Amino acid sequence: MRLRALAVILCMVAIALPIYSPSTTSNAAPAVHPNIIFILADDLDAKSIAVMPRLKSLMIDRGVSFANYFVTYPLCCPSRASILRGQYPHNTQILGNRPPLGGFQKFVETGAERSTVATWLHAAGYSTGYFGKYLNGYPGGNDQTHVPPGWDTWNSPVGGRPYSNFDYRMNENGRLVNYGNRPEDYMTDVLARKAVAFIRQSAQMNRSFFIHLSTFTPHAPATPAPRHANAFAEVTAPRPPSFNEADLSDKPSWLRSRNLLTDRQISRIDDLHRKRLQTLLSVDDLIGTLVDALGAAGQLQGTYIFFSSDNGFHLGEHRLPQGKNTAFEEDIRVPLIVFGPGVPAGRTVELLAMNIDLAPTWVAIAGVSPPSFVDGRSLLPVLSAAPPRQDRWRQMVLIEHYTPARAGRTTRAAAIPEYHALRVKDFSYVEYATGERELYDLRRDPYQLQNIHQNADQRLVSELSARLAAIKRCAGATCRNVEDSAVSSRE
Repeated sequence: MRLRALAVILCMVAIALPIYSPSTTSNAAPAVHPNIIFILADDLDAKSIAVMPRLKSLMIDRGVSFANYFVTYPLCCPSRASILRGQYPHNTQILGNRPPLGGFQKFVETGAERSTVATWLHAAGYSTGYFGKYLNGYPGGNDQTHVPPGWDTWNSPVGGRPYSNFDYRMNENGRLVNYGNRPEDYMTDVLARKAVAFIRQSAQMNRSFFIHLSTFTPHAPATPAPRHANAFAEVTAPRPPSFNEADLSDKPSWLRSRNLLTDRQISRIDDLHRKRLQTLLSVDDLIGTLVDALGAAGQLQGTYIFFSSDNGFHLGEHRLPQGKNTAFEEDIRVPLIVFGPGVPAGRTVELLAMNIDLAPTWVAIAGVSPPSFVDGRSLLPVLSAAPPRQDRWRQMVLIEHYTPARAGRTTRAAAIPEYHALRVKDFSYVEYATGERELYDLRRDPYQLQNIHQNADQRLVSELSARLAAIKRCAGATCRNVEDSAVSSRE
């Protein structure tokens, strides 16, 4: 029955995306260990995936969606380093997008690049391929043909205007290739074609493969593929209760002094939102293309596909025009959808998960153990038919944010002070370097309109503060031990 249902789905995909026909499906035997594909969007908020029909039909309806999946640091480079190493930022020491706090060059100089999920899976016998955006600042002062350790196939932009998806230069396995502004040069589509070729090659070799495919969308300037330029013409940005929040008197000083958004700012927000949705249609096409290619290569039933984002994004909430970096839900909560062998169909799980969990999950799929320095945990138990109970799983996650001020520099990002935040099931708790604090009861106030720190039960505040102090110093197994300790829920 399950095989017949899968065949029907593949036929539907072939009709919608006639790139590969199920009639040409290979009879190749699956490799020893399941294949793994990770698709990473850039600056994608959790709500916007509603415009992606292929993501819904091919992954959400057939896999597991995580309702409480968070990033360790709502900023590109620190989050991506956490994905590659399975560590919190205070352990990767990638605390920003550029030196001296972080960036690609620091990742190399600290030796972190020599031990990542790529080297672990390569050592386990996987064929590894990277496609798209790497760490911010790549290739830095290095040769533009630099290929990080562990990757058998490497395709990553090294120059031009990659965030526009046109007019960029790509390092393709040590060879520099220029792309222009023709429709076929649109980067998301180029990455899809290259990943398809990698799938075919790996299947022919009967070798398990790992694909890390990182698009530049929907990151600004959010340039859509020409075929999608007229989509969502009448759409405006969502207007939740926190949009252009009327009263910020309860908020910390960095936010409290902000003026209400002007009509011009709101118009810009609507325009950016529309463009972001347009770019997501090409990511949706990419998902369909990869699923179709897996079917054609006889690999679909033996492949896990993960879809997520490096951080979330706010667009007008709490009077913030557009951006990330805050501890608000819009910035720290992102999608995670997983489809693969034995993964229950159409299930949503509420258990807390983080991007530090991805690397240990992937090596668990490969049948090996991660290094002892890894802070995260495998999500395979959550992806099973009988996931753990809430009281037998992680009870809290840590969110971190650092500023260039600690290195004697000032930038626009420094408007948000350094902070550490604790996200538990019912509460969001933030401690700023300024001494200010925030506490939100997410059961009663999901839009984080009222900071209750001053009036909350001080036993709860003390407990959260103590847990935060412990987890922001954790490393390896101690992180998991701290995370597993329950926090009292007080009215």
